Order: sequence, then C-alpha cells, then structure tokens
Amino acid sequence: MLSNPPIIDVIIPAFNEENAVQNVVAEIPKDLVREIIVCNNGSTDQTAIVAREAGATVLDEPQKGYGHACLKGMQHIKDKPEKEQPDIVVFLDADYSDYPEEMYDLVAPILNDEMDMVIGSRALGELEKGSMTPQQVFGNWLATNLIRLFYKYDFTDLGPFRAIRYDRLIELDMQDKTYGWTVEMQVKAAKKKFKCTERAVRYRKRIGKSKVSGTVKGTILAGHKILWTIFKLL
Repeated sequence: MLSNPPIIDVIIPAFNEENAVQNVVAEIPKDLVREIIVCNNGSTDQTAIVAREAGATVLDEPQKGYGHACLKGMQHIKDKPEKEQPDIVVFLDADYSDYPEEMYDLVAPILNDEMDMVIGSRALGELEKGSMTPQQVFGNWLATNLIRLFYKYDFTDLGPFRAIRYDRLIELDMQDKTYGWTVEMQVKAAKKKFKCTERAVRYRKRIGKSKVSGTVKGTILAGHKILWTIFKLL
C-alpha cells in the first residue's frame, strides 16, 4: 500500500559529472520527490560539491562501479526508520542524457495501475542523433530479446531511467556491483513475475564523454557482463 501522498526518492550514480549533475538535480520535479541522493562514485572532479550545492544529498562511494553506487544509495534509504522509507525509488544517470521532468510519466503506472516497476524505454522514445552508439543500440536489442526468449518478459531497453516500488526493490536482493545492475534488476523482476511495464522516454547526447560506451574496453566489459548476468540467473 502506497502512502498518500506517495514518498519518492531518487538515486543518481555519478562519476566525474561536475558539468552535468547540477542540471539533473535542478530539473527533477521537487513536488514529486522527497530526497535526491547523488552517489559520488570515486569522482576526481567537483561532482560532490556541485551536487550538494544543487540541493542533493551526497554520499561518497569510493569503490568504482555503477552497482556499487546504486547500492550505496539503497543503504542510505535502508538506514532510515521504517516509517520514513519511501514507496518508490527512481534511478537515473548524472550525465544529463535523461529528461528528469519525464519522471511524472515514469511513476504514473505505479501510482495509477499498481505496477511494480517501470522502465524508461529509449527504444520507444525519441533519440537525439548521436545519443546512443550503434553498439549500445544492438546490445539493448540483443539483451532484451534474450530476456524475452528465456524469461518471457517484453522489455525493449535496459535504460537507466527507471522507477520501482521500494518493497519490490528490496525483494530483488540486488547484488551486481558494476555493469550488470540494470539487467539484473529486470531479469530478477521477470523471474519473480513482477508487474512491469515501460514508458517511452527521450534521450539526448550526454554532457562529457561516456565512461562505458565511450571506450572500447568499457563497451566490451559492459556487453560481457550483461550477457553473463542474463545466463547466470537462468
């Protein structure tokens, strides 16, 4: 049962995003969200300072890895008294590639249709030219088709912009520390038969260079981890 009004917290993993994170924090709907949690993932720039000045709660997670940062944010929420824990947690990136104002549409199926998880699908939405590399597009296509084949769930994207009921998030017992975080969440949700849906979201070219798709090494490692996670959880 969701609170009335629902309590929504946002977790934003961030690694060297001093030029982007303030835009992300500023454009998150403040009438919708209680707390914006930026997980500073070993940044060597001013990401933490900029995020804090923008109004976010900043946590330091020196162990690099997307999953490490997300788990840090989750632990912050877990440490709250039970009555202060949120109904919904939203994840999005700190690079300003997502459109934070679309959060209203993202959480609506949970609020109105009793969905457990909503994925912001870039495949269904509008992609700015150059916002995703060909290998990202192919990787998403391959991964979601494998999920459909093995787990019988129709996802079109592994997009980072997503909303999930907090109790369901805890039930997933998330473990991945690096590139497999998003696909682990979706595969585990499929295995548990959660009520999942997608919403079309826009996607633009990020500010700065991607630490994953912007390098050959990052692309290979991410692709390997995503596929390994899909098969590992069978």
